[in-house]
Amino acid sequence: MASCIFCKILAKQAPAKIIYEDESCIAFQDINPQAPVHLLVIPRKHFASVEEAEMDDLPLLGHLYRVAAKLAQEYKITDGYRMVVNTGVGAGQSVFHFHLHLLGGRSFRWPPG
Repeated sequence: MASCIFCKILAKQAPAKIIYEDESCIAFQDINPQAPVHLLVIPRKHFASVEEAEMDDLPLLGHLYRVAAKLAQEYKITDGYRMVVNTGVGAGQSVFHFHLHLLGGRSFRWPPG
C-alpha cells in the first residue's frame, strides 16, 4: 500500500523507533504517546482491520498479542497495561493498517474514552 504510513515504516521509507521485529510483525514507539509506554505492534501483512483479516490470519493476530505481552514484560509494565485495537474512524482509527496499541506506566480508568 503505497500511501500507508505503516507500510512505509515496514519498508524503511519512513522513520520510526522500532523496538522489536520478527518475520511476522514489528513494534515501535507511538509518535503521540498517550501513556509513558505506548507501543504499536503491526503485522507485516497489510489489512485495515480485523474485519478484513482472513481466517488464515488468526495465528498472526494471536502472535501480535503475544509480542505485546512480551514487550509489557520487557518494559516492566506488568502491574497493569492495556492493549487496544481501534476499528474505524468512529473508534479513533487514523491509520488503516491493523495495529495493536500497548499502553502502560500509568493508571487507566474504566470505561475508556
